[in-house]
Amino acid sequence: MTAPVLYIGNKNYSSWSFRPWIGMRTAGIAFEEKLVPFDMAGGNPAFRAFSPTGKVPVLVDGDVTIWESLAILDHVARKHPEAGLWPANPADRSRAMAMSSEMISSFPALRSACPMNMRRERKPVETSPAILADVARIQQLWSGCLESSGGPFLFGGFSIADAMFAPVVNRLDVYAFETGTAVSDYMARMKALPAWREWEAAGRAEPWTVDEDEA
Repeated sequence: MTAPVLYIGNKNYSSWSFRPWIGMRTAGIAFEEKLVPFDMAGGNPAFRAFSPTGKVPVLVDGDVTIWESLAILDHVARKHPEAGLWPANPADRSRAMAMSSEMISSFPALRSACPMNMRRERKPVETSPAILADVARIQQLWSGCLESSGGPFLFGGFSIADAMFAPVVNRLDVYAFETGTAVSDYMARMKALPAWREWEAAGRAEPWTVDEDEA
């Protein structure tokens, strides 16, 4: 059986690419990686050759093309239930979906002011009430899940919810936001994942710089 192909953008900057990549890699789901860099403002016109939206990530699995990070992760979770990408408990599964969906629709202030950047020197950024409100909500979500599940990840074992929030771990880290102990310990566990380390090392080694993603 041919492995699916995951098209991604720059590992240093592409938060949406990072989500399915770390989810599939951590779960042990085989895929072929194809990186097409966006070393220009506004993306890369070459994305149109494989992406219906002109954006990444995109998963091509046989004759099926799936775009959007959460849809890709849900596709592989249903195809590989043994990987445990959704929590086994139905209530937890629903909460994990709700949190993943909130990640997509929320936190605009943090995401706008603090792009994912694996190479960034760790230092604070000028904040606003909106940014701090986003960070507070994220910490509330994470600490509540960790208290309920007992960790080490949001719902016990690594899940799609962890993959969807992985770029936020980078943001809270490199922009030096203050976090509680439970949240900082969770972030350390995420950053210790072999898949995280692989992605980060590759991102740091990339030659491309995108000025609009440097903050």
